[in-house]
Amino acid sequence: MTRRDRVMNALNFRPTDRVPKDLGGMPSTCVSCFAYPGLVRALGLPPRRPRVYDTGQMLALPDTDVLDALDCDVVTLTPDMTNAFPQPELWKPYGFNGRLDAEVRTPAQFQDLPDGTILQPHYGAKMPPSAHVFETEHAGQPMLLTGDLPKPDLDALRARLAAEALTPEQIRLARETAKRAREATDRATLFLGPGAGIGIANFGGLALFPMLCLTEPEFVAELHELVIAHALRQVEALLPEIADCVDVYMVSADDWGTQNAPIAAPWVYGQLFQPYYRRMNDLIHQAAPQTKTFLHTCGAVYDLLDAFADSGFDVVNPVQWTAGGRSWREWKDKTRGRLALWGGGVNSQATLPLGTPEDVAAEVRRVVPDLADGGGYVFCAIHNILAEIPPENITALYRAAAGIPAG
Repeated sequence: MTRRDRVMNALNFRPTDRVPKDLGGMPSTCVSCFAYPGLVRALGLPPRRPRVYDTGQMLALPDTDVLDALDCDVVTLTPDMTNAFPQPELWKPYGFNGRLDAEVRTPAQFQDLPDGTILQPHYGAKMPPSAHVFETEHAGQPMLLTGDLPKPDLDALRARLAAEALTPEQIRLARETAKRAREATDRATLFLGPGAGIGIANFGGLALFPMLCLTEPEFVAELHELVIAHALRQVEALLPEIADCVDVYMVSADDWGTQNAPIAAPWVYGQLFQPYYRRMNDLIHQAAPQTKTFLHTCGAVYDLLDAFADSGFDVVNPVQWTAGGRSWREWKDKTRGRLALWGGGVNSQATLPLGTPEDVAAEVRRVVPDLADGGGYVFCAIHNILAEIPPENITALYRAAAGIPAG
C-alpha cells in the first residue's frame, strides 16, 4: 500500500494497514519553526535552516526526511510551492533579528527593531522578543462596537476579485508544480489553492461580522454570492489542469467554534454559509471526482458537524474534541461514515505541552483507535505543535500512532 493509497482508503472509509499520519499538510497541522530544529536533532537528522512557510503563525515546512522519520503520509501543495521536492530557488536566508537562523520567501517583508521586535509592516503585525508568532491588535479586527456596523464596499470588492483572477502563467506554474510533486512522492497531496473566500470572520472581523449576519442577512447573502462566484471561476480555471495531482483540496479555513460553543447559531451557518460551500464542494467533486474536500474549523463545532457534511465536505479538521464538552467518541459517532476526521490525536492544550512523553503516548493510544474505528481518520495533533513543545513529546506523539490499525 502506498502512502497515498493509505490516506485515500482512510478518507473513503476503507481498510488500511495503519492509521495515516500528517505533519504540515496545511498550516494548522504543522510545527513551529522554533520547535523544528529540536525535532530534527531528536530524530538524528542533519541540521538545516527551517523554511518558514507561514510567517504569521511561524510554521516550518517539514522536510521529506522528517516526514520519513515520523512515517507521515501527506505533503502540502500550493500553486507554486510544495515540500514534495526541493525548491531552493524560492527560499532566502533570514535570521529573525538574531533569534532563528531560518529561510523565508521574502526577507524584505520583515523589519528588525533594536529591542528585538520584528515587524511585518504590510500586515500591521509584530513579533515581540518574548513571542513566537506575529500578532496584530485585536487580531487585525478592530472592535468598534458603536454606530452602524461597517460593511464591505461591494464595488471595491468586485474590482479586487477581478484583479485576482488567475492568469495563464499562474495556471501553467501550478500545473508544473503539481505534476512534479506527483512524480516526486507517493504521499497524498493536500492542496492549498483558491479557497471559497467566505468565513464567519472574513469581513469586518469576529467581533462584527456575526452581528452583520444577524442584522443584515440579505446583504451577507449578496456578499457571499459575489465571493463564491469568483471562487468558482478560479476552480473552473485551475482544477481541470491539476486534478490528477490533487488528493485533498482545502476549501476553507473558517473557525466556527469558541472553547465552549459555536460562534454563531447553526441557522446562520445553514442559511448564509452552507449553500455557498455546497456549490464549491459540488464543483470540485465534479471536476475531480477522486478529490476530497477539506474544511478547517477550530473549536466547539460538534453541533455543526451534520451541517458540514450536508455542505458537501469530505473532511473536517482539527477535531477539537477538547472544546465544548464532547468526547472524541461522540465526535466519531456523529461523523461515522459521513465525514472524515483529520486531527484530534492528542490534547494540544494540556497533554502535549504539559505532559511527559509517556503521557502523550498513552493519550494517543487511548484516543486514536476510537477515532480510526471504521475508517475515515488521518492522524495529527489538535492544531499546530507550538514553539514550547519539547521534541521528546513530538516524537512520542507520532511514534505512539504507529501500528494503530484503521478501518
